[in-house]
Amino acid sequence: MTRRLRVRQAQTVLPFGVGAVFDIQGESFVATGIGDWPRQRQTVESPRLASRLGVSAFYAAPPAADDRFDRQDAAGAPYIRFPSWLFCGACRRMVRWRIADEKAGAAPRCSACSPIRQLAPMRFVQICTDGHLGDVDWWFWAHSRLEPAARQACTTRDRLRFNVSDRATGLEALSVVCTTKDCGASRDLLDVLGTHGKRCSGRNPWQRRNEATDCTKPVQVVQRTAGNLYYPVVSSALDIPESEVPAARTDEALAELVRASDMWVPLCRAHTGPAADVIRGLIKDETGADDTLLDSLLAEETGSAPPPAADAPATWGEPAAPDLSREEWAAFTAPAPPATRDFAIRETDLGLGHERSEPWASLGRRIDRVVLADRLREVRALQGFRRVSPSSAFVPADTSRRLRWLPAVEVFGEGLFLTLDKDTLTSWEQDGRVRNRVAGMRADLQRSFQQDRLGTVTGADLSPRFVLLHTLAHLLIRQLSFESGYSTASLRERVYARPENDQHGILVYTAAGDADGTLGGLVQQGERPRLSETLLRMTEAAAWCSADPLCAEHTGQGFDNLNRAACHACALLPETSCETGNTLLDRALVVGGEQVPGYFESIVAEARSAAAAAME
Repeated sequence: MTRRLRVRQAQTVLPFGVGAVFDIQGESFVATGIGDWPRQRQTVESPRLASRLGVSAFYAAPPAADDRFDRQDAAGAPYIRFPSWLFCGACRRMVRWRIADEKAGAAPRCSACSPIRQLAPMRFVQICTDGHLGDVDWWFWAHSRLEPAARQACTTRDRLRFNVSDRATGLEALSVVCTTKDCGASRDLLDVLGTHGKRCSGRNPWQRRNEATDCTKPVQVVQRTAGNLYYPVVSSALDIPESEVPAARTDEALAELVRASDMWVPLCRAHTGPAADVIRGLIKDETGADDTLLDSLLAEETGSAPPPAADAPATWGEPAAPDLSREEWAAFTAPAPPATRDFAIRETDLGLGHERSEPWASLGRRIDRVVLADRLREVRALQGFRRVSPSSAFVPADTSRRLRWLPAVEVFGEGLFLTLDKDTLTSWEQDGRVRNRVAGMRADLQRSFQQDRLGTVTGADLSPRFVLLHTLAHLLIRQLSFESGYSTASLRERVYARPENDQHGILVYTAAGDADGTLGGLVQQGERPRLSETLLRMTEAAAWCSADPLCAEHTGQGFDNLNRAACHACALLPETSCETGNTLLDRALVVGGEQVPGYFESIVAEARSAAAAAME
């Protein structure tokens, strides 16, 4: 029977981009580097993102035709079979499958069984921190408990069986056995996971042998679907009118303001000393300058080399982590909202300007601006990936390191942008209880292995407004999923919460890559009075979690204790919807708790009082 295995165009960037293992219909594949992509690829335009990442162009994989017009040999993003070790579920024979064994339109079959059965991939693979992926040496595993002389006596390396015992459970019931005559070596898989002193192949499965490096990093055996096997590095940008973006704040006028500061001379004298960070903070608070400008001015004044800018062109050693939020924030908050074919927005409000009754009046005072985006275009580009941990070595999408373009995909959708009242937010941020609460999260973040990755989203310092706005975005997405008809996985967030850029808003938008992102329901929910009712129901729902009081009183949960009052029952989302992977969340900062005031706490109390009065 002819089979058709398809990967959607959007999935070739995330989650099945270069280096990812892809399971489908009992078979397993890995996406190859973009050097093997076909020439018939589709151009994706995004000059702003391309300049920030230091590449010349973006290309998308050729879209797949539908069933009626599909061709088996049509060009597409290349995937190769991995792992190459397969086994038969009937006779348990293991086979090392090669590209020469492939037959078009047919899955691997066991030649020793009648009727012929499909072969299944082995469950375990090996990875290293340099980003290499390979098969486990199952012959060595089966013979690993023999003496070296006895091991070398077995010269046949492809006569293996993958047995299952009915006298044990778990990995102990699985074993690899050598069926070579006079050998019979075997070993179970009880302790297969982890490091075992194996040697890394120095390459990924799609790379040629001459591309292998002499890798000395320890090899770690994991399941082929393990979460630490693949950490993609993806950057995205909204298509906004470039002409409407104001000039960067690092102009000569701001530089002169820094030089005129009373703390500038002390900083120049102590720029390498322990007091430098304190002095820098004072200058940043006084002038509004960012670290990039201060580094540049210090390099000019002291003659030292400035560190590379965050938006400098990418090198193949480490990916660029540009901050694209400033331009997008300016486009959404412009007095006369710009409009293009792919960026159509209009300003509205909650309709509570003349409301005097509570809790509606308090809600109106806390929300400043509402902007509806009838049409948005987002470009997502895959820079590369990491393995083992997000802080491991970066592997570019072009493993040959010769190409200057990246794989990308464009998606269209709609969005809802809102900002908080600046004065109310500033007053709330200055509360000592709020600052102490976020200080604990900041300390946990500084100890986390995700600090560098999350720092590209939060900015140089984790601020109370970021945790508040990030949690608010999660709560709003969960509420909108009930009222707009969208699933939570089809809604995404963008948090604009950098104090140095005077940001204090969020964007909730749909960009699912298919018709689910263009239904129009999200913009309709932003019309008045629907949005105000949605926000009120959101705060009422957030005030109670089915895991309370444990969730509300938690002092650290989630990865590296980076969350406080946030769990799957109240605030977490599918990780494809979140910029930070479901970290840096605290529901108490939104609705309040015993030890911290919430930004919307008074609304919750007033809503309860109004409900009690109505009942009486």
